[in-house]
Amino acid sequence: MSEERVIPVIEHLVELRKRLVIIVIAIVVGMGVAWNFSSDLLKFVEKPLSGKTYLTEIKKGVYLKVKELSPSMYTRYKLDQEINTPQKQHQLNYSAPLEPFFIQCKISMLAGFVMVLPVVFYQIWSFVAPGLTRREQRLVVPFVFAATVTFCIGAMFFLVIIWPVIINFSLSYEAEGLQSWFNISAYVNFCLRLILLFGLIFELPVLTLLLARFGIVSYQFLAPKRKYALLVSSIVAAFHADLITMFVIMIPLYLMYEISIWVALIFGKKRVIVNDEIPEPAA
Repeated sequence: MSEERVIPVIEHLVELRKRLVIIVIAIVVGMGVAWNFSSDLLKFVEKPLSGKTYLTEIKKGVYLKVKELSPSMYTRYKLDQEINTPQKQHQLNYSAPLEPFFIQCKISMLAGFVMVLPVVFYQIWSFVAPGLTRREQRLVVPFVFAATVTFCIGAMFFLVIIWPVIINFSLSYEAEGLQSWFNISAYVNFCLRLILLFGLIFELPVLTLLLARFGIVSYQFLAPKRKYALLVSSIVAAFHADLITMFVIMIPLYLMYEISIWVALIFGKKRVIVNDEIPEPAA
């Protein structure tokens, strides 16, 4: 490899190191700020263990509707016991020294990462910006804003909608002689991993928007590949052992691909049709 080719590679590596150092420093600062309310975040993650979620409210509403429309069915299936049965309080447990401390560090790190997402995305944009045109470089503010918002939406969608479903499904297997005993590390690590995954899944339309604006992908390229997108979504979801988690990952991931197709259609670079490409009218 000639010296002329080596120098640009070294310059890119130096620039990459600079951006990574800034990102790490920003995450450490964000982690320090998030440490003050990490206990509140843990309580929010633990909330489905109380048994009081939107799912229980929906269930109660359905049973009351059955009581109103069909009192005999309500009595026959003893739905009143389902409504009036007190919810069992579950607690997290730990079995290793300093385990709660390290969990607090992990929660603070992820929360700090989310807090400094604008810095992270700006550094990513700054690294690739030299290869863009001046007009494309002006998209930095919309990109940083859209990427930050969509990541937060994905994380909150998981925490508010999906996480209670997973925990309620897990608790439904409790029976006489079979009780849950949640380890804090397994519980929190599972939750944090899925928060990060859902945040990245919701980034897909933003990434597609940029690639479509740059003319790299298009609606015509993405639309015929739906079956491959479904296959990839299934493969990504298959890395999780339980069936419920697989479905709650696969379905949003494929839906984000469908949204990306329409994003490419609406916001993609319009193709200029030359005279030779104009189809002749049918005879």
